[in-house]
Amino acid sequence: MMRRRFTPVLLWLGALVACLAVILQSRYTADMSAFLPSKPTAQEQVLVDQLRDGLISRLILVGIDGSDARTRAALSRALAARLRQQAAFVSVNNGEPVDTHADEALLFKYRYLLSPATTPQTFSASGLRQAIATSIDTLASPLGGSLKSLFPADPTGALLQLLDNMAAGAQPHKDDGVWAAPDMPRALLLVQTRAAGTDTDGQQAAIEAVRAAYSAAQQQIEQEQSSPAARSASLVISGTAVFAVQARATIRHAVERVSLIGGVLIVGLLLLVYRSLPVLLLGLLPVLSGVLAGITAVSLGFGVVQGITLGFGTTLIGEAVDYSIYLFVQSRRARTPGTAPDTARSDWLHRFWPTIRLGMLTSVVGFATLLLSDFPGLAQLGAYSIAGLVAAALVTRFVLPQLLPTNFAVRDLSRTGQRLKLLVARLRSLRWLVALLALGAIAVVLAHRHTLWNTQLSALSPITPQALALNSQLREQLGAPDAVDLVAVHAPSLEAALAAAERIAPRLQTLQQQGVIAGFDSPARYLPSLATQRIRQSALPDAAVLQARLDAALHGLPVRPAAFAPFLHDVEAARHLPLLTRPDLAHTAFSLALDGMLLHQATGGWTALLPLRAPPRASIDDARVQAALHGSDALIINLGTASTGLYDGYLRTASELSLAGIVAIAVLLLVVLRSATRTVRVLAPLLSAVVVVVAGLLLSGVQLTLLHLVGMMLIVAVGSNYALFFNQGQDEVGGIEPSTLASLLFANLTTVAGFGPLLLSGVPVLQAMGATVAPGALLALLFSAMLSAPDKTTETSPGS
Repeated sequence: MMRRRFTPVLLWLGALVACLAVILQSRYTADMSAFLPSKPTAQEQVLVDQLRDGLISRLILVGIDGSDARTRAALSRALAARLRQQAAFVSVNNGEPVDTHADEALLFKYRYLLSPATTPQTFSASGLRQAIATSIDTLASPLGGSLKSLFPADPTGALLQLLDNMAAGAQPHKDDGVWAAPDMPRALLLVQTRAAGTDTDGQQAAIEAVRAAYSAAQQQIEQEQSSPAARSASLVISGTAVFAVQARATIRHAVERVSLIGGVLIVGLLLLVYRSLPVLLLGLLPVLSGVLAGITAVSLGFGVVQGITLGFGTTLIGEAVDYSIYLFVQSRRARTPGTAPDTARSDWLHRFWPTIRLGMLTSVVGFATLLLSDFPGLAQLGAYSIAGLVAAALVTRFVLPQLLPTNFAVRDLSRTGQRLKLLVARLRSLRWLVALLALGAIAVVLAHRHTLWNTQLSALSPITPQALALNSQLREQLGAPDAVDLVAVHAPSLEAALAAAERIAPRLQTLQQQGVIAGFDSPARYLPSLATQRIRQSALPDAAVLQARLDAALHGLPVRPAAFAPFLHDVEAARHLPLLTRPDLAHTAFSLALDGMLLHQATGGWTALLPLRAPPRASIDDARVQAALHGSDALIINLGTASTGLYDGYLRTASELSLAGIVAIAVLLLVVLRSATRTVRVLAPLLSAVVVVVAGLLLSGVQLTLLHLVGMMLIVAVGSNYALFFNQGQDEVGGIEPSTLASLLFANLTTVAGFGPLLLSGVPVLQAMGATVAPGALLALLFSAMLSAPDKTTETSPGS
C-alpha cells in the first residue's frame, strides 16, 4: 500500500528531473523571428533581417555634450582611440582621417573598376581630351593646389568623380577636426558593434565598454590639459541596440519589483489561510511543476524557447496556484475528528476534482487553438500554457494528497463561507445588473470599433519619449541611416544581388531627376558586381592604343604627353588587376556602408538594400517608386509600415484564434454539461467580465494591444473555475458549500494580488496585463455568483 501511495510522487520526481535535464540543454532566444509568420512576405522577412543583422541594429549613436569645443574634440579623439582597440566594435567613426591612407590607396588602385565613368567613350581621343581639359580648368581654380600631385597619374579626374559618387549622402558638420552638431555644443561619434542586433548581452557589454572608455578618456584629457574642463562634459548614447538594452533592464527591474510586491501579498494571503509554512511550500509545487513542464514542452516541440513566450507563459501559469487552494480548503474536513484523512481526500476527489478538471480542460481547449497559428510565437504560447496547466492539475490531483501531513490544518473558513453564502443570495437578486453592464459595455465597444486596437509597436515599448527624441536628434545630426524607405531585391548569391542592384539604379536615378526621391544609396556603389568590373576593365585600352589616343587628345593643350607616364602605367596595371571582392573592403571605411546594405539570410541567398532619401520636408511617394520598379524583382519597403503590418497581422491572428477558442470551450461545455442553459450560465459571467473590462479600458482612453488580448484569455481561463463551481452547486442540496465559496474567494484574491501590482510597473506590456486580468478575474467571480442558479432548497433570506 505504501509503495502504491508514493508511486505518483516517484513518477513526479522523475518527471521533474527529466524536465530539468531538457531545460539545461535548451536554447533560449529573444530573436523576434519567432513572431514572424512561418511563410513571411518579402517585406516581413526584410524587416526581421534588418532587426537581427542589419546595420541599424548595430549602430550606437554617441554624443559628447557640454564644455568647450576644444575639450569636446579632445574627448572625441581619446574615446574613439580607445574603442578602436576593442574587438567588440567593427568601426568607430568621428570624422578623424583614421586609416584614410589605406582607403585612399585602395580607391586609387581600383578607381577604374569602381567608377561608372569607365567606358570606352571615356578612353577615346575625344573623351580623353574633354576630361583632361576639365582637369586643367580645375587646376587653375582655388582647389587646384591639392589636385596638382594627382594630375599626372589621374588626368581624367577618375578618383575625384569616384569620391563624389561615394559621398553622395550628406556628411556631418566638423569642428576642430571631428564631427560635431552644427546647432549645439556636441561632438558626435558613430560606433558599429560586432554583436548582432538580437544579441542583447553583447550589445549591453558594448554599451558598458563605451561608458568605461569615456570615463577613462575624461581622466586622460583632464591630465593632459591640466584643467577640469573635461569633467563638465557628459556622454549621451542612443540607437536601436541601446533601446533593446534599456527595454530589457526596465522590464527586468519592473518585474522584480512587482513580483516582490505580488509575492508578498500572495504568500501573506496563503499563510493566512494555510497557517503552515510546509503546506504553503507544498501549495506552490503545482506552479513550479507547470513552469518546468511548459519550458520543456516548448523546447522539445520548437527547438528553441522564445524569451517573450517564457515571460507570458509563466504569467499564464498563475492559474495553477488556484488548484492547491481548492484542494486544501475544500478538503479541510481531513482534520475533523472521526474522519480519516484518506476518506476526506477521496471525498474531495470524488466531489470536486471533476469540476477542477473541467475547468482545466476549458483552459486547455482555449489555448489549443493557438497551436494552429502561423506565428511560431503564438504556437509556443499555446504549447507552454497547455503543458503547464495540465502538469499543475495532475500534480494537484495525484501528488499533493500524498505529500500533505497527516493532520495538516488550514484556517477554519466556515464563518467566512456562511457570510459569502448570504452575500451570494443577495447578489442573485441583482443579476439584471450584469445584463445591463454587459449591454452597456457592448455599446461602448461598438462605438470604439474603429479605434479599438492600437496596431503600433510603440504601444508596447517601455522607451520614454525623451529617449526617442534624443535618438531622432542624434540621427539627424550624424546623418545616420534609419532606412525607413528602401528598395530590396533578393537573389540566390552575392554576385546576383549586386547585379540586381545595378539594374535597379537607372530607374531610381530617373526618380531622383523627377524629384520623387532626393537620392539613394546602393551596395554596388562600393562593390560593383564582378560582371560590371570585367566590363569596365575591358574598356581600358592597352598601353599602345592609349598612348596614341593620348597624343591625339593633347594636341593643342598646354601639357606634354611625357607628363602622363604614371597615367599610362596605372591604366595598364588596372587591366590586369584581380577583381575587387567583399573581403578586400573588410577593413576599410566603406565596409560600414556595405554591411548595412547586404544581408546574407540564414535560409540562403542575399538581399541587397538600396536606402532612399526623402525630398526636403516631404515623404516619399511609395506608389510612384513601386510603379517605377514594375517588372523587376525589387520591392519598395517602408520599415515603419512593415513593422506595423506585421504586428497588426499578429494581433489579428491572435484575435481570430481567441474567438475560435471560445467556440471550442462552448462546445466542450455543451458536451460535458449536456445542457445549453448551464453552458450559457458558465460562459455568460466570463464573457460579461471580458466585455466590461474592455469597455472600462476604452472609456479610460486606452487602446487595446496584444497584451490586453492575452489578459482576456486569462480571464476566461481563471474565471472558468469560478463559474463551474457555482454550476456544480446547482446540483447539491443547499447549494454551493461555504468551504467552496471561501476557496473561490481566496483563489480570486491571490490572482488579483498577483496581477494588480503590474499596474505599478510603469511598463506598458505589464500594465496591460494587470489592467485586464486583475479587474477581470474579480468581475468573473462576482458575475458568476450573480448569475448562478438558486439553491435547490429555499435560500436563507437576507434578514434571517
